[in-house]
Amino acid sequence: MNWGTELWDQYDNLAAHTHKGIEFLDKYGNFVKDRCAIELEYAGKLRRLVKNYQPKRKEEDEYQYTACKAFRQLLQELGDFAGQREVVAENLQSNVVRELHLLAKELREERKQHLNEGSKQMAVLGTAVGSLERARRSYERAARESERALEAFQRADADFNLSRAEVEKQKTNMKLRSQACEDAKQEYMDQLRKTNEAQRQHYEQRLPHVFKQLQDLDEKRIKNIKNFMLSSVDVERKVFPIIIQCLDGMEHAAKSINEKEDTQLVIERYKSGFVPPEDFRFEAATGADATDAPAAHATHNHLTAARGTVSGNRIKKRGGLLSIFSSNKKIIEACNSLKNNMSMDGKEDYSDLPPNQKKKKLQAKVHELTKQVGQEQAAMEGLMKMKGVYETNPTLGDPMTVEGQLNECCDKLKKLRAQLRKYEELLTEANNQVCAPPLHPAARTNGAAPTQATSIGSNSESLSRSASESSVSTGTGCTGTGTGPGVGGGSCTGGRAAGGSPESGLGGELAAAHADHTNGDHDDNDHDPDHDFYGDYYYEADLQPLGYCKALYAFEANGTGSTMRMECGEQLLVLETDAGDGWTRVRRSNTSEEGFVPTTYIATTLYADAHH
Repeated sequence: MNWGTELWDQYDNLAAHTHKGIEFLDKYGNFVKDRCAIELEYAGKLRRLVKNYQPKRKEEDEYQYTACKAFRQLLQELGDFAGQREVVAENLQSNVVRELHLLAKELREERKQHLNEGSKQMAVLGTAVGSLERARRSYERAARESERALEAFQRADADFNLSRAEVEKQKTNMKLRSQACEDAKQEYMDQLRKTNEAQRQHYEQRLPHVFKQLQDLDEKRIKNIKNFMLSSVDVERKVFPIIIQCLDGMEHAAKSINEKEDTQLVIERYKSGFVPPEDFRFEAATGADATDAPAAHATHNHLTAARGTVSGNRIKKRGGLLSIFSSNKKIIEACNSLKNNMSMDGKEDYSDLPPNQKKKKLQAKVHELTKQVGQEQAAMEGLMKMKGVYETNPTLGDPMTVEGQLNECCDKLKKLRAQLRKYEELLTEANNQVCAPPLHPAARTNGAAPTQATSIGSNSESLSRSASESSVSTGTGCTGTGTGPGVGGGSCTGGRAAGGSPESGLGGELAAAHADHTNGDHDDNDHDPDHDFYGDYYYEADLQPLGYCKALYAFEANGTGSTMRMECGEQLLVLETDAGDGWTRVRRSNTSEEGFVPTTYIATTLYADAHH
């Protein structure tokens, strides 16, 4: 298939065909360009859609549910999908549109050159044909003149009236005209040969060569359109794996929605930790029974104060926390903790939240502070290593330049640790509050107990100290096992009154007194609520925490007396401060274990109201 042989006489049609082909190439290029614009517009609208539906800062708490998390993941995947549409547009723009416009420009220039060459060859053939036509006309004219000269000679030769000179003249003219005719004929024949040769070369070589170039140009155009279409498909296919991943991510996000988990999250988020209120008691209208009604009503109010009341998301605390009467020790500890927390800012200790929510906030705060302490410790260790390197090799730097940073880091670490201790204590108290069971029905119906509990609670520290000092006055010797400063490794004698040791038998007397009560050494028929209160709580719950402490060193008790074992770094509640004997009475916050530890082994922090 060759345009030069098959379409040797279709020069004009081929010129028009190639022109239309290049126009079609431009049309396809505009199509791809418009598609790129649509892809970019689509991607931009998708990104705006994703941005408009992103969770606002005030909605962050709502996005802890699985459905909201799945929607956020879907938005992220949709944003990635929009990014892939942008990639398609960019690749089409760079690999197709730009190359296509360059090709169209190149084909136009080549077509112009080929058509100019064809026009030149057509002009050459036209010149040869024109020369042949002129030679033919010259030959025809010379032949006519030669024929007329021959006729004139023949008439003159037949006319006897003419002289011989006239006849000779006509004969000479005939010969000249015959010779001119022969020359014109020869020139015509030569020109005919040349024109035929030029025509053969034109239709067999020159013009087919031009047509072949036009054919190659058109085939190149068609082939490139094919390649551009394939390239467009390839651009689309390359992003399919990522688009499929986006769709898989959307599917995974949808399948991650769990209605049961969301239900549990709602419980964890809004659970207050309070118990339902008790039944309303019957209030008699008679004069004799009406006197008891205020007491019953006061009991109900006091129970409400112990639990707190919820209004919206805030807890309204009520006074008289120390007037709670209960046979449960943890309720008393929880109330004492609430009393201490009432002096703190609500925003700082989360006291405006229900118990469960308060506990969660405190846990998050402790986790955050622990992380910050770890970061500061790592920074401090790095500075100390740098200082050591500078001291070893002063050419690297001045160690004093690091000193300021070390001091600043140390101060910051101290503040963070102080905050951490404070929030750990708050968390311990919150755990006690959350874990405290509802009041026992027997305690709820006892109308005389609140007043007694208030009086005993207000004087608990003096009663506890007097009882402990009267007990240690008859103590015996002890042997210390601590390794920290201020306590020797040898033995001490003389009891707490003489040598200042708690090993004097205080714990034994307390245990004996408690055993006498719990073994029933009293008449059950003469049951007295006052006796229950003093007997059950004098040695266990009467001592309110004065503060808290942290163990600086480990301490091992000797197994006798009232000393208590503690681990380095352990947090303890302070029940009695050092009375000058070198020992402090403490209690573990998570158990009821109490005992004495060396004062020099602990770092003590007292509550604000304990200093008065």
